[in-house]
Amino acid sequence: MTSHLSDKVALITGGSRGIGAAIVRRLARDGAAVAFTYAASEAKALALAQEIADAGGQALPILADSADPAQVRAAVDRTVADLGGLDILVNNAGIIVRSQVEDFDLAEMDRIYAINVRAVFAAVQAASPHLKAGGRIINTGSVVAERSGFPQSAIYSMSKGAVAAMTRGLARDFGPRGITVNAIQPGPTKTDMNNHDGVEDMLSPLMALGRLGEDHEVANLAAWLAGPESSFVTGANLTIDGGYLA
Repeated sequence: MTSHLSDKVALITGGSRGIGAAIVRRLARDGAAVAFTYAASEAKALALAQEIADAGGQALPILADSADPAQVRAAVDRTVADLGGLDILVNNAGIIVRSQVEDFDLAEMDRIYAINVRAVFAAVQAASPHLKAGGRIINTGSVVAERSGFPQSAIYSMSKGAVAAMTRGLARDFGPRGITVNAIQPGPTKTDMNNHDGVEDMLSPLMALGRLGEDHEVANLAAWLAGPESSFVTGANLTIDGGYLA
């Protein structure tokens, strides 16, 4: 454990696996007391909390479906009540659904919007009264906000483009309060989302570095944005993609 976040409380949505879990681990390692939400991966969430406790950290798993704004708000309230405040909000929860245009279920489109976009604003809205000068809001976007790249990604790209635009707007809203708002935009990364036969072999040649990213590498960027060295960075959508967009 390091200590530059030792007086901070962080909430990460969608933190039980993948990039979210890597961010939970990294912020806890940097000394923050960490709460994180999960929707379906209870066993992974409890195991992650125990792992952090065993390492001397503090982690609070919270069952919350990001599609429900009331549950998002309740997760913020629980974090503040149990951990004593809120300094860092990481909006990481997200889903992807791929389908041909003519077959795309509009109910699925609504769910993507609810989790990938509306939940970000709902969490920020709930966190706003608790954040003080020096606070951090970090949103997980995607390189698809810049380049869809593949068919069947229009709706997912739309949602991440909305996150990028919202990040810029929120930076203006929170700037006078000394609170920064930024987004990380991962490229192809080794997570459950890309854990399909042939995906890594297909994507690796498209990367300038010739490989997919690791979740802990993305977490490193989130940790920098959460820390004191990023104090003059706000309204930025920072790509971390191994040269995918180069």
